Amino acid sequence: MKRHPFALPLALLAAAGLCTAALAQKTTAEGIAEYRAMLADGNPAELYEARGEGLWKQARGPKNASLQKCDLGKGPGVVKGAFVELPRYFADTQRVQDMESRLLTCMEQLQGFDAAAIAKTPFGAGEQKTIESLVAYISGESRGMNFNLPQAHAQEKLMYEVGKKMFYLRGGPYDFSCASCHGEDNKRVRLQDLPNLTKQPGASTGFGAWPAYRVSSGDLWGMQRRLNDCYRQQRFPFPGYVSDATIALGVFMGVNSKGGASTAPALKR
Repeated sequence: MKRHPFALPLALLAAAGLCTAALAQKTTAEGIAEYRAMLADGNPAELYEARGEGLWKQARGPKNASLQKCDLGKGPGVVKGAFVELPRYFADTQRVQDMESRLLTCMEQLQGFDAAAIAKTPFGAGEQKTIESLVAYISGESRGMNFNLPQAHAQEKLMYEVGKKMFYLRGGPYDFSCASCHGEDNKRVRLQDLPNLTKQPGASTGFGAWPAYRVSSGDLWGMQRRLNDCYRQQRFPFPGYVSDATIALGVFMGVNSKGGASTAPALKR
């Protein structure tokens, strides 16, 4: 049987079309996930983890002491598993604290640093950078563990409700809220899928990845800096560092993350 002269080229074109269609089915999210996977082995956050471990053990500050007696909720000096149970209530301060506010307390009480002065320091500078490195180390010690924030104390329950109110509070020139971007499934900004932080699996995917090394800024960001940037994008006034408002949001997202695994410190665009 004589083959039509265009039969083979047409077959190749058809095959190419099928391949193109198959490639087109790959979502933007999958493409970004592949990009992150390629970079994961060399995540610069590992450098911050190493620095944070050194800072945890190093005698520093006016009292020339280390942080190895700092109680992060699991007992003095216990790091493993602490991250996935924060924010939580601490009896010694009589308040609910997240990782960064708790470290600030320990740096003041154990090492003699001025907590108020550190809170006023710009992100990425001075002792603020120290805290972000410490958070990278501490979160890394709980990588792969499931979130299980306590909600037994009345203050913990109250902070969850406050965080929920904050999450849905609309305001600013664009009438935005946290929920505008993170309150529903299947939302995206530019090429970035936005996790739904009100339920699983989006809650742990979003909350459980910070602190993270942010490629676009070339630096590691803790949750306090991330929330500050969210308020900037909403055109809200910046909240105070380790304010009750930001900690309450952390409680809301953290409780919603129950059962999901921590991936922090992660890699972000």
